[in-house]
Amino acid sequence: MAIVLGPSQYGKAENRIVRIYRDTPRHEIKDVTVSTTLRGDFAEAYTVGDQSRVLPTDSQKQTCYAFAKSHGIDQIETYALALARHFVDTIGPVELARVTVDEHAWVRVGDHDHTWVRAGQETRTTTVTADGSGAWVLSGFRDLVLLKSTGSRFEGFLEDEYTVLEPTTDRVMATSLAAWWRPAQSPADFGAVYDGVRAVMTRTYAELESLALQQTLFAMGRAALEAYPALAEVRLSAPNRHHFLYDLAPFGLENRGEVFHADDRPYGLIQATAARDDAPPAGPAWHDFPDLP
Repeated sequence: MAIVLGPSQYGKAENRIVRIYRDTPRHEIKDVTVSTTLRGDFAEAYTVGDQSRVLPTDSQKQTCYAFAKSHGIDQIETYALALARHFVDTIGPVELARVTVDEHAWVRVGDHDHTWVRAGQETRTTTVTADGSGAWVLSGFRDLVLLKSTGSRFEGFLEDEYTVLEPTTDRVMATSLAAWWRPAQSPADFGAVYDGVRAVMTRTYAELESLALQQTLFAMGRAALEAYPALAEVRLSAPNRHHFLYDLAPFGLENRGEVFHADDRPYGLIQATAARDDAPPAGPAWHDFPDLP
């Protein structure tokens, strides 16, 4: 029985890059974390230690920093596309490149020209996968914390001998949302689409009378596709951040849905995909993508 090398890849993870634009007295900042992954004809590096076809991970790191200057980081998607295509088009053994970029947002202190404070909301992210036949972009965010204090219920569920959960017609619904979307074609302005999709999703979360987090997730994905016809599909992942009514009776107090214990573990993990039935093929865009259906 032979032992063979299976799927393998290598790259440089979590390069921290800050790009300051100083072209005018009013500076601009882009703060990103960049990870690169390469696949291709690197078998001998693993089997016999031959590095002659291996582009060092340090070279990948240097490329990320150099491209921050030469190509700029206007939108993280265009920056990631430039890097992924570079590795596929110019490094012979590379058959597929994946570049993931997380953007860390800053907001100005007042209207100061060169001082910012770190924004504390979600992380904008992109993953670009490129091979010899094309490139595929995923845009999205993670860690968008949402909470609604009413307008959510959970009842009529299947019960068995281990079910102790009580149905409810009024509950706190909270989550830390992650969402990614795949355009059928690259938009003219990735940033405008990001802002719009985020707004549509959060508005849907707020306004929908939720019968379950499953229903809410699909409605958010569907709303994004309806608002942006150029998007092919949306995938969402949401842990249910439970809030349990706290018993104040020992203190002679009535709790009328006012005081809760926030319990983040264990949690229900709800995931959903909304897609057009005529969406173009995703290629390798979602291959090995973590924690999604």
